[in-house]
Amino acid sequence: MVIQATVPRSLVRRYHPRRRAVHPFFGEFWRDFGFAPAAGETAFRPRIDASETDEELRLTAELPGLEDGDFEVTVDGDVITIKGEKKVAREANAQGCACAERSSGEFSRSFRVPFDIDPESVKGSYRNGVLTVAVPKPVESQTQVRTIPIETA
Repeated sequence: MVIQATVPRSLVRRYHPRRRAVHPFFGEFWRDFGFAPAAGETAFRPRIDASETDEELRLTAELPGLEDGDFEVTVDGDVITIKGEKKVAREANAQGCACAERSSGEFSRSFRVPFDIDPESVKGSYRNGVLTVAVPKPVESQTQVRTIPIETA
């Protein structure tokens, strides 16, 4: 009750509805950056690392507890999408209450690349709950490194 002692009650009431109205916006904002969902939510959102070399783009997704048929990787032009569903069996205890901390649900993550993807050249592997997708770059978009001779006067 420290806030009541230092801030007049009229100000607390006046700003409290605004705080409630803005709160969902900030929850969505932080959720988009991969932070934990709000209390009571158990939505699954896989963590994905993207890396690049001169020859390929590589996406590495953590998909713990998923089987081979629980997800799919699709290519559409310059967009690669990883989507699926993580299912968690919920067991009730003797009193009929359930406590769930594991996340579950449908997910979909899409990534746009700066070139059209050849679907036949994309390779993927799934081991120990980690999906790795390698997208080769077309020859014309691979960087050509060349040392330039510099003349000195």
